Amino acid sequence: MKALYIASTGMSAQERNVEVISNNIANMRTTGYKRQRAEFQDLLYQAHRRAGATTSETGTLVPAGIEIGSGVKTVATPRIMSQGTVTQTEKELDVAIRGEGFFMVQMPDGNTAYTRDGSFERDDTGQLVNVNGYTISPGIVIPSNANSVSISNDGTVEAYLGTSTTPTAIGQLQLARFVNTAGLQGIGDNLYLETASSGAAQTGTPDTDGMGDLLQGYLEASNVNSVTEIADLIAAQRAYEMNARVISGADEMMQSTSQLR
Repeated sequence: MKALYIASTGMSAQERNVEVISNNIANMRTTGYKRQRAEFQDLLYQAHRRAGATTSETGTLVPAGIEIGSGVKTVATPRIMSQGTVTQTEKELDVAIRGEGFFMVQMPDGNTAYTRDGSFERDDTGQLVNVNGYTISPGIVIPSNANSVSISNDGTVEAYLGTSTTPTAIGQLQLARFVNTAGLQGIGDNLYLETASSGAAQTGTPDTDGMGDLLQGYLEASNVNSVTEIADLIAAQRAYEMNARVISGADEMMQSTSQLR
């Protein structure tokens, strides 16, 4: 009985849906995290009687055919790149992006990764790095005698050196954006990689040409909405239960058929 297989695809799809929702909820407090959404498509159809088929010698046509579907499949789990809440941290090297764009991170293997997480630190040489020690690109070195660092909305980094009351420019933060942000590949650690689907990175100065601006002393929170996720979880659970009930019903029908024999 095909109903068993069809319902099993529904259970499998909802299981994947719950996995996506679970990951969203787990990352509610992850800086710069972007929620994912499971998307589904129906499977192939078997036509038992095609619409438009001729039913008589005079040319009458079937107005509606008989098509039986094969179930459902998960086709994508795109990220929703909406702005997360910007919260104040009062930490000098915390930087939030307000608008479009990603910080660029130089990976140990030479590749460039991208992130919305602006939790920056400086290493033993004064280099601006992320929490894993990866260099923020372009490289910015904060002098050892810097008393304080200021980062403007357009990414200009200045430091007050020694007893000087005049700030000295030490670098310029850049942002990258993509034609299709949903095509970025998540690799963990709040990092993404460019793919053929995302398109090539377009770099530029913050607060210009559509790039977002920067806020020093702030971080962007996850864009996960707990109420939405719980509602989606309940809907997925109900859909899973209904598919399981279809399997039970189909099994009972098969038992009745075997008893008739």
